[in-house]
Amino acid sequence: MMSVMEKNWKVVPPFNPVFDMERCDCMNGCNICSRECSFGEISMKPFKGDDGAIRLRPWANMHSCGACQRCVKMCPQNAIRIERNAMHTGHTYWNHEYVNNIWRQSGASGGVLLVGNGATGPQRRYFDHLMFDACQVTNPSIDPLREPMEIRTYLGKKTDRFGGDMGPQLRLEVPIMFGAMSFGALNLRVHEAEARSTRAVGTYWNTGEGGFHKSLRSYGSNTIVQVASGRFGVSEDYLKSAAAVEIKIGQGAKPGIGGHLPGEKVSEPISETRMIPVGSDALSPAPHHDIYSIEDLRQLIYAIKESTEYRVPVSVKIAAVHNVAPITSGIARAGADIIAIDGFRGGTGATPLQIRQNTGIPVELAIAAADQRLREEGIRQTVSLVASGGIQCSSDVLKAVCLGADAVYVGTPVLIALGCGVCQRCFTGKCAYGITTNRPGLAERIDADRATMALTNLLRAWAEEIKELMGSMGISTIEALRGNRDRLRAVALSGEEMSILGVQHAGS
Repeated sequence: MMSVMEKNWKVVPPFNPVFDMERCDCMNGCNICSRECSFGEISMKPFKGDDGAIRLRPWANMHSCGACQRCVKMCPQNAIRIERNAMHTGHTYWNHEYVNNIWRQSGASGGVLLVGNGATGPQRRYFDHLMFDACQVTNPSIDPLREPMEIRTYLGKKTDRFGGDMGPQLRLEVPIMFGAMSFGALNLRVHEAEARSTRAVGTYWNTGEGGFHKSLRSYGSNTIVQVASGRFGVSEDYLKSAAAVEIKIGQGAKPGIGGHLPGEKVSEPISETRMIPVGSDALSPAPHHDIYSIEDLRQLIYAIKESTEYRVPVSVKIAAVHNVAPITSGIARAGADIIAIDGFRGGTGATPLQIRQNTGIPVELAIAAADQRLREEGIRQTVSLVASGGIQCSSDVLKAVCLGADAVYVGTPVLIALGCGVCQRCFTGKCAYGITTNRPGLAERIDADRATMALTNLLRAWAEEIKELMGSMGISTIEALRGNRDRLRAVALSGEEMSILGVQHAGS
């Protein structure tokens, strides 16, 4: 016989929906909130009205709300709000987050806690402590509405002498690309929207490690395919189908560990694209089992170049870690054309909580250190740098360029543009917006045409803001800002932090 505690014990969720019954239209049969909630937090329960009639009203089950805000956005009467539960411990050291995690692990979970999205810790966001220079009096600013502004960017190996050979290049009309998010982690409609919007704007999207679906191969000229430790979908045709190939060594949200797509997510289209059996777990080992040194990496880089007949640039993606500068130097000398550095705030569909919160370093420090190291060694022109992991807005893009990046990857902003409420539960396969799920009935919530329009609008809006920022500094070409730390000033940073970033304090 179950004890009272065993019967009633629950881990109280941090959020719960609250209903304004004066506004709610449930009396007329509306049940949109319960229908739209894919986590089962809202249900319709019978109640007796003032007239004695039995009707249904929304009811919060108090067990699974993650504040994705889907019910709030879909309620036609604006009758729902999400509140944080007031059950936090008053202890300043043993705060609610740690207490709740222990409850979860000692209860039904009994395992590693998984989360989605990027790190949420208190570590400093350096972009917020960097301010742009601006023109006043002696150096005129530029009006981007009346004068031409050049934000076109080329990624790939450059020559250090006139008439020298340059490697294959990616031409970006905006210095922003969509980061690697695989088919399986996202549904095919999202990939389609990424492909169509990047073609419309003139930039690139990355398939991630889950292969390149056959229905999107016509967008190959705007696509970067990935070779990761699982080698999913990799073939000669796959490598030749895209504008660039990226070797994924690590990612910012989970440096040093591999990936796992559960078998229940491996449907027939995913099976065909990844070249694995339906229903089987897609496991990506932590390391590449053919890469244990820079020399091994060089072999793979040149194997890909040979397979693609040296027609496309080869990128290497690494997580931002403590010794990122010498690692970057080694990768550049190994023959990579592009190096993508992913900061610890980079997003993911699933990662262990403790890995996400405690591993890696901010991308601002990593990109500045890598750029400086390559310049000191005289090899900066041999490789392009792409920053990712924590890019939240257009000013972050330009600050990353000033710190040494040629361009950036964005991932979470893509999801947010499609409706994502950043509830950090991508790994469940229950995404209420249909973004990070392939379940029938949920994936169809993504309208590919509307999603394409949203992503196209986002890219164009950020491009216009970048031009405005450049104009305020009196700079008409983004190339003049690459690694130009003189146009940044720090606010409330230590001397050591400013030394690594290569910037001076405001007022100096």
